[in-house]
Amino acid sequence: MCLFVPSSETVKVYIMKRIITIVMLTAGLIQGFSQEVSAENKSPQKQVADTNDNVRVAIGKDLFVIEDTQEATNLRVGDRGVKILESLEGERPKVEFEYYGKNESYRDEEDDEKSAERRRRQFRGHWSGIELGFNNYTFDNKTLTLPSEINYMTLHSGKSRNLNLNFGQLSIGLARHVGFVTGMGVTWNNYRFDGNNNIQKGTDGRIEILDPGENLKKSKFSTFYLRVPLLLEFQIPTDHSRLNLSAGPVGALKIGSYSSMVFENDDKVKSDDDFNLNMLRYGVTARIGYENLNVYGTYYFTPMFKTGMGPGGNDLFPIEIGFAFTIDD
Repeated sequence: MCLFVPSSETVKVYIMKRIITIVMLTAGLIQGFSQEVSAENKSPQKQVADTNDNVRVAIGKDLFVIEDTQEATNLRVGDRGVKILESLEGERPKVEFEYYGKNESYRDEEDDEKSAERRRRQFRGHWSGIELGFNNYTFDNKTLTLPSEINYMTLHSGKSRNLNLNFGQLSIGLARHVGFVTGMGVTWNNYRFDGNNNIQKGTDGRIEILDPGENLKKSKFSTFYLRVPLLLEFQIPTDHSRLNLSAGPVGALKIGSYSSMVFENDDKVKSDDDFNLNMLRYGVTARIGYENLNVYGTYYFTPMFKTGMGPGGNDLFPIEIGFAFTIDD
């Protein structure tokens, strides 16, 4: 067996060839694969790592890298690079061009932070859209059954409906499928009375029965509120769709109210009043659903009427339940 031992002159020539190759390829890479450098990278720092077998020089956050190992020399400018494989036997160097994708080993912490930020931006909550449901209220925060002295407040539950229009959604992602959702909405609540009556403010300021003295075809009491929620939403991926679960507090500001009656002869009477309604109210709302179809429920801890000024001096607490059809923002 013949062992080849290169002479010192051959080694010098090899080293010179390697240096010249590196310089020429580096210049070509910088010219061919130039990229914009942010102000943060305009004053790059140089890092040199040296072991017994490997040498690695990095400028900036891997903007420019030279890595020399026993097997090859790697050059990188941005996301492009060249790998040079050489031998001392005089063979021509083997050159391979490289492209470093998102999953290559040079990805740094800044790339991971940007990726996490992109995932947070991809979060889209479920608020904007339309809600259709039913109204009612609880007595003394406990039951739907009203005491006999205020049975004139009993509702026709199937015709006491609410319509909510939600808009101005803002999604704040904590992760790809978790985040906060807020926005604004306008809610119309129609309370359809079951008896042949309506309501009015009495001489003492409290809400009392209004007896029209004639048979009514329809009698209702309506309120309008502007509301703002703050929901924490979780999304559970299922194939290419998502299950949605969200809940949180909601606040509302009164913008109007009125009562109306329609008589058997189709005559109509409408009365605008504040009806001792609380100007501000707060509660909780929750929804669960599949993609853009959800079931929602809202309960207000603030009484419908000012404390002590409700029907018979009692407190009634509004509730809503129905379906929500959301629109991706």
